[in-house]
Amino acid sequence: MPKGFYFLIGAQFASALADNALLILGIYFLSEQGYPGWWAPLLKFSLTLAYVVLASVVGPVADAFHKRRLMAVMNALKMLGVFFLLSGAHPVVAFAVIGLAASVYAPSKYGLLTETVPGHMLVRANAWLEVSVVLSVIFGIALGGALTGVSETAAKIDFSWMSLLGINVGVTTQTLPAMAVVLCIYLIAAVLNLGLHQMGQGVQLIPMNMHALKFSTFWKSNLRLWRDPLGGVSLYVTTLYWGVGAVLQFAVLLWAQQTLELTLKEGAYLQALVAVGVIAGAFVAGRHFKLHSARQALPWGLLLAVLLPVIVLVTHTGVAIALLLCMGMSGGMLLVPMNALLQHRGMQVLSAGRSIAVQGFNENLSVMLMLAVYSALLAFGVSLGFIMLLLATLLIAGIAPLCLLMWRQNR
Repeated sequence: MPKGFYFLIGAQFASALADNALLILGIYFLSEQGYPGWWAPLLKFSLTLAYVVLASVVGPVADAFHKRRLMAVMNALKMLGVFFLLSGAHPVVAFAVIGLAASVYAPSKYGLLTETVPGHMLVRANAWLEVSVVLSVIFGIALGGALTGVSETAAKIDFSWMSLLGINVGVTTQTLPAMAVVLCIYLIAAVLNLGLHQMGQGVQLIPMNMHALKFSTFWKSNLRLWRDPLGGVSLYVTTLYWGVGAVLQFAVLLWAQQTLELTLKEGAYLQALVAVGVIAGAFVAGRHFKLHSARQALPWGLLLAVLLPVIVLVTHTGVAIALLLCMGMSGGMLLVPMNALLQHRGMQVLSAGRSIAVQGFNENLSVMLMLAVYSALLAFGVSLGFIMLLLATLLIAGIAPLCLLMWRQNR
C-alpha cells in the first residue's frame, strides 16, 4: 500500500469511532432530556441531511483542496457540533452540524483512496477501509454503551466547579465526562491527518467555480454515473443497502430492548455483533472478489433479506448472536465488492471527489427516506416484525432481478 495509507486508516477509524459513540450517547441524551423514543432515528436523519442538501458542493470542495487538511478541519467542526449539543441547542441541530462535517469528510477520505491506490489494489484497499469503518462501528457502539454507564455514574458528581473555569454548559446532563472522551477522540483523528502528507502527491487540484457548484451540474454527474452499466448497478445496490442498514441499526436496538429485555447499553453490544459479521464478510470479499467479478456478490443481498424478518422472531440470546453475525457477514460480502466497483467506475466517469459526492447523495437520501418512514411507522404503533418484513421485501425486489440478469448473462 502507498505511504500514508495506514494514517488514512487510523484517522478514519478515530473519527468514525467518535461518530458512532456519539450516536449512542445522543440516544441516551434524548432519553435523559425527556424526548419520546421516535426522536432517536431522527438523529441519524439529521446526520445524513448535509450529504443530500450539499451534494453539489462537497465533491468540488474535496477536489479543490488538499484532502488531508480538509479532513482535519472537518474533525474540528465535529467537535464544534458536540459543543453545540452541550450549549443547549436542539440535539437534531447539533447532529446536523456534525453531519455537515461528515459530508465533506467522506469524499475527501474515499477520494484520497482512489487517487493513490492502483486499480488492481482497489478491492483490497476498500476491504482495509471497510474493515476500519466497521471496527469503528463495533468499538464506537461498545464505547458509546460504556459511556452511558459512565454517564449514569456521573449523576453522583458535582460539576459546579466547571463554572469557575469559565466552562458553561447550557443543559443539565450527566453526559459531560462521556462527551469529553468523544472530543478527545476527534482531536486524535485531526492529529492523525498530519501523517497524510505522503499521499496525494502529484494529484492535480480542480479549482471550484460557480458552474461546478450548481445543482444542475451535479445532477448531470449523478445521471452519468447512474447510466454507466457497471456504475449504475453498484450505485443501485449500495444505495439500497445503506438505507436498509440505517433502519436495521435502530431496529436491532429496539428489538433487543423489547424482545430480549436488554438495556440500551446491552443492546448496543448486541448491535455491534452485526458489525463483527461485516468485518468477516469484508475480509473474505477482499481476498476472493476482483473488480471484474464484483457482481457475483449480489446473491449475498438475498441472504440478508431472508434473515431480516427471522431475527425479530428470536427470543433466545444465543440464537440472536448467531443470526446477527450471519446478517453482518452477508452485508460485508455484498458491500465491499460493490463499493470497489463503484469507486473504480466513478473515478473513470467523473472524478474522485465528485463520484463520492454522487454516491453519498444517493446512499444518504435512501437513509433519510427510510429512517423517516421508520420513525413514522413507530410513531403510529406499527410492529417491528412488520417493519422488518417490509425491509426484506424491498431488498428481494431490488436485488433478485439483478441476480437473474447476471445468471442469464453467464449462461
